[in-house]
Amino acid sequence: MDTVNWGIIGCGAVTELKSGPAFQKIENSNLVAVMRRDAVMAKDYARRHNVPLWYDDAQKLIDDPKVNAVYVATPPSSHARYAVMAMQAGKPVYVEKPMALNYKECREMIEVSGETGQKLFVAYYRRALPGFLKVKELIDSGKIGKVRYVNVRLNKPFAEGDLNPGKLQWRVDPAISGGGHFFDLASHTLDYLDYIFGPIVRANAIAKNQGKKYSAEDIVLANFEFESGVLGTGSWCFTSDPVAEDDTLEFIGEKGKIIYSTFNPVPIRLFTGNKEEVLTYSNPENIQYNLIRSIVEELTGKGMNCPSTGVSAARTSKILDEIVQEYYLNH
Repeated sequence: MDTVNWGIIGCGAVTELKSGPAFQKIENSNLVAVMRRDAVMAKDYARRHNVPLWYDDAQKLIDDPKVNAVYVATPPSSHARYAVMAMQAGKPVYVEKPMALNYKECREMIEVSGETGQKLFVAYYRRALPGFLKVKELIDSGKIGKVRYVNVRLNKPFAEGDLNPGKLQWRVDPAISGGGHFFDLASHTLDYLDYIFGPIVRANAIAKNQGKKYSAEDIVLANFEFESGVLGTGSWCFTSDPVAEDDTLEFIGEKGKIIYSTFNPVPIRLFTGNKEEVLTYSNPENIQYNLIRSIVEELTGKGMNCPSTGVSAARTSKILDEIVQEYYLNH
C-alpha cells in the first residue's frame, strides 16, 4: 500500500497521547476512523483529534473501505477477537500489549496472520526507543563484556484506583487482563530483554497475593534463562510502601555494568572499571511514534521493518503465563 489509513478500535486513554497522534504525524500514514462502544465518547474523540469517521461498532470500522489497517487498543481480553476479525477482512493489525489474554490466543492470532497473509504487530514500543536501543548497542558491542545476568526490580505502592468505585479496575481483573499489574508492566520489561538476549527458554517463579486487595497476583519473584545463556532474576511488587518504590534494570557483565529503568525516563548509567558515564537521550512526544513509523515503513515498503511482531510478542505472553501458572492453578 502507498498510504496506511488507520482505524482505531478502542480509543481510550492509551491513544490520547502515547499512540493516537502519531498516526497523523508519520509520513504516508493517516488516522481516518475510530471506534468505541460508547458512541458519545467515540464522537468526542474524533472531534478532538480531527478524525473524519467514528463508530460504536468494531465490525463497521473494519468493513469501512477507507480503513486499510487496524490498531486494536482495547483491554487484552478482546485483542484476539478484533485482530482476527481485521485480518480475515484483509487488513494488517497493530495490537496493544500484552498481545492477548494468554499464549493460546496469541498462537491463534499468529495462525490467522499466516492463513490470511496479513501482518501482525504488537505495541512493545521500547524496541524502538532511543534509550533502550542505546543500552542494546552497548551490550551488543561488548562495552561491559559478556553479560552474566540481568536484575529487574519494580516496586510500586497499592493504588486505590485499582478498586474504582466498587468496581475492579480491569488491569487487576485476570478475566480481562490475563493477570494483575505484572501482566501489564512486566510484559514490557520481559519483551525488551527478549529483544536483547533472545527468547527465555526456562523460568521458575513464585507468585502470590499478599495485599488481598483483589484476586490477581500482586507480587512475583522469578528466575529465568535466555537462549543466549544469560541469566535473569526479577522481583515485581505492587503493594510496597512508597519509600521502597523502585524501577531498576541492572545488567551485570564481566567488564562492567549498566543501570537503566523500564518506565522512568532516567539517563543510562554505564560503569566500566572505576569510571561511570551518564548517557542521555530524548524520547518522542508520542511514545509509540518510532514503532508506529517502523510499521508504516514496512507496510508501504519504504524503510525499516517493525521489530515487534506477533511472533516475538507471543514469546513474552508464553513466559508471563508460565510464571503465574502455579498461582492460578491454586486460585
